[in-house]
Amino acid sequence: MRHLCLLLVVLLLSVTSLNATADDFKREKFDETGFVPLFDGKSLDGWHVSAQSGHSRASKNKSGGEWTVKDGAIVGTQDIPGNGGIVMTDKKYGNFEVALEMNNDFVPDSGLFLRSTERGQAYQYMIDYHSGGNLAGIYGEGIPGVVMQRNFDFLDKVTDIKQLENAFPLPVSPKEWPNFWKHGQWNELRARIEGNPPKIITWINGVRFMEFTDTAKRHPDEGGIALQIHGGGDLVGQFVRYKNIRVKVLDK
Repeated sequence: MRHLCLLLVVLLLSVTSLNATADDFKREKFDETGFVPLFDGKSLDGWHVSAQSGHSRASKNKSGGEWTVKDGAIVGTQDIPGNGGIVMTDKKYGNFEVALEMNNDFVPDSGLFLRSTERGQAYQYMIDYHSGGNLAGIYGEGIPGVVMQRNFDFLDKVTDIKQLENAFPLPVSPKEWPNFWKHGQWNELRARIEGNPPKIITWINGVRFMEFTDTAKRHPDEGGIALQIHGGGDLVGQFVRYKNIRVKVLDK
């Protein structure tokens, strides 16, 4: 009987440990007041496709990938092999917080562009959802100088990541990652950008993944909010999907 009790205690502790791994991440609570929808779930009203970036060279900048609305989400893919582009808001934003839900295939390279120009020059919330890629890192897309901040890379499988050295440490360990990130389901991505030079913060599923303050003014104070399907390769039939896209303008 004593041995049975000890076994039950061990099993209980094991289950508790597993639950802690799955649920006890440092998730932040956000003030959702002031957010307005950017996407109505039915159409691309308020958005337009830009073919001016380098990702649209395969079409000689005549098309910016294929962007449609399906099942309440903006869905993007290459329209011809190697040809991508961006879909962006008609309205420009300066200081803001943007949140969305993402459920992409594990192949396409994508991104959430902050203060984007028509040519796709922006501070990018990285959505490089493929082997060797990254989520929630910050990249200077087409802007002067070098901006590249990331604290992990994907390995060959979406469940496997490699921690990288960064001034902002990876908040979820590679061991915890499979319990934190749910491939094939909707995960929330969030970014905040303020000032110029900007301070940028990124989150995944409520957990702060990156903080970065640039050291120089290298980009305009305002721009569109854009979603990318990367050019190159052949990603026709590989899809990125975004829904529940909303923004809150912040006081200057």
